[in-house]
Amino acid sequence: MHSPELSLRSRLWRIRLDRPSNRIVIGVALLIYLVISWMILKANGNPPVRFHLDASRLVDASMAIKVHVAGALSAFVIGTMLMLGVKGRGLHKTLGYSWVGAMMVTALSSFFVVGLNGNHFSWIHGISAWTVIGLPMGITAARRKNIASHRKQMTGMFVGAMLVAGLFTFLPGRMMWSIFFTNGA
Repeated sequence: MHSPELSLRSRLWRIRLDRPSNRIVIGVALLIYLVISWMILKANGNPPVRFHLDASRLVDASMAIKVHVAGALSAFVIGTMLMLGVKGRGLHKTLGYSWVGAMMVTALSSFFVVGLNGNHFSWIHGISAWTVIGLPMGITAARRKNIASHRKQMTGMFVGAMLVAGLFTFLPGRMMWSIFFTNGA
């Protein structure tokens, strides 16, 4: 068991950034994100980017997008608490089921959100399908006391479906970008 006096650095280490596979996934995702963002901004004439909080696009969005964003934000907050908290306790189990519910809401609602690829599904919907299949597998692993498999599957989903997919919602021109940033003077 871990003592409650663990430093923040020790708790963050649990995310397993020491594993080369997680570092590679996050590094490649960041590199791809930066290149795509640069290409989009360059195609638009390199306008200056400024921080500007404006939630009007989210307020005016469809119910599917609102449900999707609410699920994703809930899953991110709960998932972060799970990554930093003590494992194997009652609170972990309660938060874990809440996280699975929020992830399932996020994944299922994404099938009603199209636009990145016209009115068709995009590659990001593949992550949603993987999440819908992977969540029950992670729960089953925990119930069977296969903690190593459970940790790997749930951490992979947090990194892949939350951090990496979430990062790509902040590409220039997408809704989350327009909520936090503006292009121009």
